[in-house]
Amino acid sequence: MPDLTEIERKRELPDEQALLGLLTELGYVADAPVTEEDTYFSRPDVDYMTTVECLRVRRRGGIAEVTYKPASTGTTHSADDVVAKTETNVALAGADQAAAAERLLANIGMRELVRVVKTRTTYRHPDLPGVTVNIDTVRDAGMFVETEVLQGTATTGAMGLIEAVEKELGIYGNSTVSLPYRDLVMQSRS
Repeated sequence: MPDLTEIERKRELPDEQALLGLLTELGYVADAPVTEEDTYFSRPDVDYMTTVECLRVRRRGGIAEVTYKPASTGTTHSADDVVAKTETNVALAGADQAAAAERLLANIGMRELVRVVKTRTTYRHPDLPGVTVNIDTVRDAGMFVETEVLQGTATTGAMGLIEAVEKELGIYGNSTVSLPYRDLVMQSRS
């Protein structure tokens, strides 16, 4: 699995039905909803909550993977909450390997932070390849909409594309969400 750069912005979603109607009206097509279960880890000597790094084991359907995202900086996280980070993904042999990956991380001293369960429906428009609009329902955190552009578009061009899509969908005025789902779930449980 190659490294991917995702450029994305997440917003609160107070009115799912209005957005669903507009997505359909504008010609977006939904993928089947997918439930992802992510177990997040941190190093004992570096607090990934502070650095906003991500090390997770993800289960999704019959697959599993380990993902690392580097620390947030002024370059990777803009003032208007657009995040652009290169992910390193390692596909595991199957979903049953997720538990082994979690044991491996624990055995080398990584500490488990939280388990996040998210159901995502991804919408794609035939005229916007590489752009997705994701509606996420995150257990213990709420409902969100994320506009995402995959690598291949310059960061500045991607930021403009994200903004244009958000405006067309009427979500540009919704509050941005700067924290990862991991942090939101941990806050809700504390």
